[in-house]
Amino acid sequence: AEIAEVTGADVTQLADAIGHDVRIGRRFLGAGIGFGGGCLPKDIRAFAARAEELGRRDSVAFLREVDAINMRRRERAVQLVVDGLGGTVFGKRVAVLGAAFKPHSDDIRDSPALDVAVRLKGLGADVVVTDPAALANARRVHPHLDYAEHRDDALRGADAVVVVTEWDEYRRELDPGHASALTAGRLVVDGRNCLDAAAWRAAGWDYRGMGRP
Repeated sequence: AEIAEVTGADVTQLADAIGHDVRIGRRFLGAGIGFGGGCLPKDIRAFAARAEELGRRDSVAFLREVDAINMRRRERAVQLVVDGLGGTVFGKRVAVLGAAFKPHSDDIRDSPALDVAVRLKGLGADVVVTDPAALANARRVHPHLDYAEHRDDALRGADAVVVVTEWDEYRRELDPGHASALTAGRLVVDGRNCLDAAAWRAAGWDYRGMGRP
């Protein structure tokens, strides 16, 4: 995705092409704000640390780079919001759609979604987070954020919308025309590349994806 962004390529088209190789497949080639959860990030770091203890730091250099790239993707999502709002998010209302680290879960451990929300809040944005399943956990860990039980309440009056967990409520059921009737602005950052970019742009939105022109 990072290479696609500097060359003007579309990482989803690249993933489609690579996915035709039956030895690889398409399922796990979804570029976005990266992975989280309580297992994979921790396991990568633990394995790299153990290799270093054993004197084999160079053998797992690629794992440290995977971790670094994964974290940079979160920063990139925040930057897309900042750029789309003219260079600052201070005082802007941002609807963050998602809190869990993946859909169909209430697990917020090392959640990229909440990391993005916290970073935006730290830049002065008025952040409102919504999620179908993970709000109770999110409130407990991040009580300084604002929350909305329902998607439309989060969207109402928002200057920007950020999709960070690919729940069906957002990627399939959220109509861009419906969203337009609720929001104050027309910036949508697709942190999971799960929206129909053409449909959102046709509805007048400034659509910005990850690794997409």
